Amino acid sequence: MIKLLKTMAALTITGSVAFSVQAASPEEDLKAFQNHFKWRFPGVPTEEYVNGVYAIDKIGRESWEAIEEFPPYEPFIDAGEEMWNTPFANGKGYKDCFPKGPGIKGDYPHWDKKKGMVMTLALALNECRKANGEKPLKYKKGPINDILSYIAYESRGQVTNVVIPKDDPKALEAYEKGKKFYYTRRGQLNFSCAHCHLQNAGMNIRSDVLSPALGHTTHFPVYRSKWGTVGTLHRRFTGCNKQVRAKPFKAQGEQYRNLEYFLTYMSNGLPLNGPGARK
Repeated sequence: MIKLLKTMAALTITGSVAFSVQAASPEEDLKAFQNHFKWRFPGVPTEEYVNGVYAIDKIGRESWEAIEEFPPYEPFIDAGEEMWNTPFANGKGYKDCFPKGPGIKGDYPHWDKKKGMVMTLALALNECRKANGEKPLKYKKGPINDILSYIAYESRGQVTNVVIPKDDPKALEAYEKGKKFYYTRRGQLNFSCAHCHLQNAGMNIRSDVLSPALGHTTHFPVYRSKWGTVGTLHRRFTGCNKQVRAKPFKAQGEQYRNLEYFLTYMSNGLPLNGPGARK
């Protein structure tokens, strides 16, 4: 935990520290990251963090549990199942690209050595579409959330297990870039992701409780009452950047894919439980 807090302090105080000075390995980062939340919220079982802010917000949890009795994301799961089973114009479909079936969320994100980049599920779905002559889906809103919701539902219970290959320095570089993004201040408010979701998790901003970073990736895509629909993880990244008055990056661009790689790795060991519902 001390190593993690030193890393966070160095990066969030200046926002410009050379990242190479941080000697912690991904394994050490993971241990420190998860131990921080065990220390910060000693009464919360680790597996509870898949429920996001409702792991630590007892009042909000009551309303959330009531919502989950009739989940607002169910129509999106149904629409996604129809997409999965509907052939493309050439007669092929998602099944041909992903022969394992729809329960594949646990395979993403992963390092694609051949492409030399982080491959996310949304990106893989659009590569499947383009390879079969179909128009790619937009990455934050619309049908992408239907197919992602169905896949997430079919993947429930899989354990997060992101791997940083030790035989490819570029994979570690992508992880380090995602880590640096998480701890670097940005925007007019000069906040990093870690300010809200690590350092001040559990504190209030107006009437909202800041959610813990641990488990953040397990339940996406998410139906948010504010949105009135389901949205992707990269849509949420965009919203967070806007909230600190920083210019957001392109959804599924390198910056957000590396961030997803790092943040998902930090939740290794936690089960997937998407899609989710949030305030």
